[in-house]
Amino acid sequence: MLKDLSLQSFFMGCLTAFVGFASSFAVVLQGLKGVGATDYEAASGVMALSVSMGVCAIVLSAWTKLPVSTAWSTPGAALLATAGAVDGGFPAAVGAFLVCAVMIVFAGLFRPLGRAVASIPAPLANAMLSGVILGLCFAPFKAIAFDPLLGLPILVAWAAVLMVKRLFAVPAALAAFVAVMVFGVELPEGAMAEWSQSLAPPVEFVAPLFTLPALISIALPLFIVTMASQNIPGIAVLKVNHYEPNPGPLFATTGVFSLLSAPFGGHAVNLAAITAAMCAGEDAHPDPARRYWAAIIGGIGYVVLGLLAGAVTAFVSLAPPILIQAVAGLALIGAFSGSAVAAFREPEAREAAAVTFLITASGVSFAGISGAFWGLVAGGLMMGLQRVMARRAR
Repeated sequence: MLKDLSLQSFFMGCLTAFVGFASSFAVVLQGLKGVGATDYEAASGVMALSVSMGVCAIVLSAWTKLPVSTAWSTPGAALLATAGAVDGGFPAAVGAFLVCAVMIVFAGLFRPLGRAVASIPAPLANAMLSGVILGLCFAPFKAIAFDPLLGLPILVAWAAVLMVKRLFAVPAALAAFVAVMVFGVELPEGAMAEWSQSLAPPVEFVAPLFTLPALISIALPLFIVTMASQNIPGIAVLKVNHYEPNPGPLFATTGVFSLLSAPFGGHAVNLAAITAAMCAGEDAHPDPARRYWAAIIGGIGYVVLGLLAGAVTAFVSLAPPILIQAVAGLALIGAFSGSAVAAFREPEAREAAAVTFLITASGVSFAGISGAFWGLVAGGLMMGLQRVMARRAR
């Protein structure tokens, strides 16, 4: 294996880890807090996820000799950010994370379940995802209304770099956030001393609690968006780059690592899509057989960044919440536009997609179950009704 390592793959792996972590850790942090995690529990969740997905990438890439890049579920984190705390608090959410992980394992080992997820109409899955993301995408503009001197530099940095290099737009927004924190936010006395004490890796075991509302509101939608928005596109990216992975074992392995991270607050580990393209493309190495080292180096980078999650989270907690929400929202604008376009692309499915999107985006809940689930159900019923009426009209 060592003879396949190259400087090109090494640098691409380092870039993959930085972009993957910096571009979406704000979304993950916000998502875990959204379902009731304390700052320390959220830091533990970020640490557990980052270490788990790093080790998962190392194991899968070394085992298959394919550039299998892994990530945390960013769409899943966005779902959590809007789901709200359920009865039972964060322990109930952790119980839902465990159930979701088991479902991912089954989807890999039990082919009919994997096929069932893949058969969910793409317009509905994308409409649910865009509805989930919408609320956070408002945050950058709400941050400007909150304080233009704090919110505007973050948005301007993102937009300016976006025009030059899209890949670095969100890291640039994150750098602007750090600058705003250092020069624009008055930190409490002794805050930096407390921050220096948070360099130790945060580890917080959360005893899971299993409740039906949490399983329906969190576990099921989290499973669907993780499979439909991350795992299945992750396989597609590898195939586009002329690799032929066996999806089942890859899905099952990510589910196992999700199981390992869940008791420490992690919501889901899955195959990457965007960073997978970085590791699987020609920029990682001209020889496709040697690109797997980019994913391995990226995995090592995730482990290192995960061990620093306590310091990162402690620093972020000193800021007004709307600022980190602004960074998270900017990180999701691309995902929102892509999912919205895909949701409304097919004319015959637009009404069903609109129903799914509007119910999900409204944030309403019935019987303690979040709007993401009801949106998918209502959209499915609408699509089924339209198909019945179309058959009768023939």
